[in-house]
Amino acid sequence: MFGEKFQRKYALSDQGVANTKKGTLWTIIVNLVVMMGMGILYMLMMQFMNTLTDGAELPSIAIFSLLTLAFVVLSFVTHLQQYVATYGLVYEEVKTMRVGLAERLRKLPLSFFGKRDLADLTETVMGDVNRMEHVWSHVLGYLYGSYISTAIIAVMLFVMDWRLAIACLWGVPVAFLLLFGSRRMSERNAEKTKAAALEVSDGIQETLENIREIRATNQEQRYLDALNAKIDTHERTMIKGELATGLFVNGASVIMRLGVATTILVGANPIVSGQIDFMMLFLFLLVITRIYAPFDQSLTMIAEVFLSQVSANRLMEIYDPPIAEGAETFAPADHDIVFKNVGFAYDNEQVLRGVNFTAKEGEVTALVGPSGSGKSTCARLAARLWDATEGTIEVGGVDIATVDPEVLLTDYSMVFQDVTLFDDTVMANIRLGKAGATDEEVLAAAAAANCDEFVNKLPQGYDTPIGENGAKLSGGERQRISIARALLKNAPIVLLDEATASLDVENETKVQGALSRLLAGKTVLVIAHRMRTVEAADKIVVLADGKVIEEGAPADLLARENSTFARMRQLQSTSAQWSL
Repeated sequence: MFGEKFQRKYALSDQGVANTKKGTLWTIIVNLVVMMGMGILYMLMMQFMNTLTDGAELPSIAIFSLLTLAFVVLSFVTHLQQYVATYGLVYEEVKTMRVGLAERLRKLPLSFFGKRDLADLTETVMGDVNRMEHVWSHVLGYLYGSYISTAIIAVMLFVMDWRLAIACLWGVPVAFLLLFGSRRMSERNAEKTKAAALEVSDGIQETLENIREIRATNQEQRYLDALNAKIDTHERTMIKGELATGLFVNGASVIMRLGVATTILVGANPIVSGQIDFMMLFLFLLVITRIYAPFDQSLTMIAEVFLSQVSANRLMEIYDPPIAEGAETFAPADHDIVFKNVGFAYDNEQVLRGVNFTAKEGEVTALVGPSGSGKSTCARLAARLWDATEGTIEVGGVDIATVDPEVLLTDYSMVFQDVTLFDDTVMANIRLGKAGATDEEVLAAAAAANCDEFVNKLPQGYDTPIGENGAKLSGGERQRISIARALLKNAPIVLLDEATASLDVENETKVQGALSRLLAGKTVLVIAHRMRTVEAADKIVVLADGKVIEEGAPADLLARENSTFARMRQLQSTSAQWSL
């Protein structure tokens, strides 16, 4: 019952499976204890009936009082244990699941995130886990416990009288067959509801992220109308799904309740014919009052289990992709980056084909080429942010695919064109480059990146919060913080992707001077579209259509006949002379 398939079906950890077993066991015990209460009531009624019919003495109140007290104490203890084994343990499982998801996301390659948007992942980590939490705490233990306890009670009823047992229990399997027959429809409705909810989340996120552009183009009403339409679609889909599920759940409950009527009808004839006495029928009617109670909850639970399959599948989509892992040590002979026949495909689209080049330690190697040629892909592969699908990439003779990415990245500093900052102070954002860095080290790196000029104008200087992703700063200011972060780390390998693209000419010159001084002796891989920014590089690698078409020193490429680099340099020089 609780094998690997079960674990995957409900997205449970190993501890979650153990918790479910405990919850199931205590639910069985609770249901059987409740039936013991019905047995005490039956014994009391039997004694009264014997007094009325045979003149027997009235039952001792003390004995039944003791039995009732024992039942109440036992019921309290077992219900408490059931609560702890379901709700109490599940809350720990939810914490484990969220921490596990965070750890998994931390170790997944960036190619995974390119296929999932932020709203989708946020909904999985928050919404889907919440949905599964309710299933783990309110459903699994109760549902499987009800199955087993009812089976035990059913065996006892068949031993007493098989005819009344059938009359009492026939509605249970029929009700569950009706629900299981509607399972596929419920899952389809759940998928549609989830898709509609994600459309709403995406629409809200898109509107908030692009609010300036929307206002600038007077498109507020169009976007609001589109968002309202998505919300209405989600509402209609949700109502339709819940209505369909509710019809089957209530229909199953009605069918199950018919067992009361059939028990009375079937039991009437044996009583008249003297085959059974009234107390036997009374016992079955007592059992009916309790045997359906766990299933009342279970019927609703099963519908929820069907709906939860969509959430469980989405959680497993995070656990299924292989993580980027490797050795916990990284000791290269040097820091030369060597691409050996490297290929990379993204969503079955070949991005790089047979790329070969070497970025030597102590030199600046520039990757140039038209947009979409694979420059940024090479930089990300060099840091194992993605894994190459063909060939190998080595640093100092070590295949980086064999090294744990977190260990590997201790030797890398990166400044990409898309800067990511946190809603914290300037000081804290720069200190991300080196955990535990002193204030003096942070300020030195900031000064080298020419941050002092704008930070000194902020209300609290380096202690000023800069908003979500640096919303209070300009593009150039955000990029200088990113550069300061990389300078603070002072790693032997530096990757720069259009690092000065957002700076004005004056600040660009200052930052380039700082980079030239502080990057001496390191392996530097630069990506740039402006040819004049890389003419001082030691080596240039020209990419086109995912291939290396030429490489060499800038002067050699400029002097080469039919050189692509020379042609690109000429085109940019011509465009630079254009004016209004």
